Amino acid sequence: MKANDRLNPNIFHPRYVHLTQLRDATIKKIEELTAGNKELLLVDFGCGDMPYRSVIEPHVGKYLGVDLEMNPKADHHIGFDSKTTLPDNYCDIILSNQVLEHVDTPSGYLQEALRILKPGGSIILTTHGYWYYHPTPNDYWRWTSAGLRKTVEDENFIVTSFFGIMGLAASGLQLLQDAIINKLPKFLRPPFAFIMQLKIMLFNKINSQPQRDRDASLYIVLAQKPLK
Repeated sequence: MKANDRLNPNIFHPRYVHLTQLRDATIKKIEELTAGNKELLLVDFGCGDMPYRSVIEPHVGKYLGVDLEMNPKADHHIGFDSKTTLPDNYCDIILSNQVLEHVDTPSGYLQEALRILKPGGSIILTTHGYWYYHPTPNDYWRWTSAGLRKTVEDENFIVTSFFGIMGLAASGLQLLQDAIINKLPKFLRPPFAFIMQLKIMLFNKINSQPQRDRDASLYIVLAQKPLK
């Protein structure tokens, strides 16, 4: 998947609903956190291609991409243990965008995020409930809403917002699409994705937001490091 696909997917993209709602919710959280201060330091922890960088940078004082050594785009490199050489209490915001399911040890990753975050700082963490296997380079974990909240809180973060995207009906259709689409001839994949994404958009309205918060294919968590 290309970075511009994540920022601006077209309606024929098989992740259109997922990607647009993830983008919009993530950018909204960034805007809320930086509304009173455009000089904050943000660490994109597991940055990949940094698809939102061009949109986020105007809202912060510094944007630092952190990722494995195999990613030449990263500003700072780490090993598979998620350990950085950044100082304690370094940044104001951590963006963890679709990373937690890929790390070897979620607890170790979250502990490092807590260490480099300033007291009172926030992490925007997105990861999967239901989703297909997608190693980049590894893919280990999926969460229930209760399990993800517990995983984050067990590392001493305070969860301040928990938001589900794509409820049970929409997630079922997404998985059905993903099971079929690569079996089709290439010329049929875009129109098939278009039809399925329209259905996913429609069926996502079946579930209320509280239902999506409880049972979804994607969760967006906002959490804070305690002041003390």
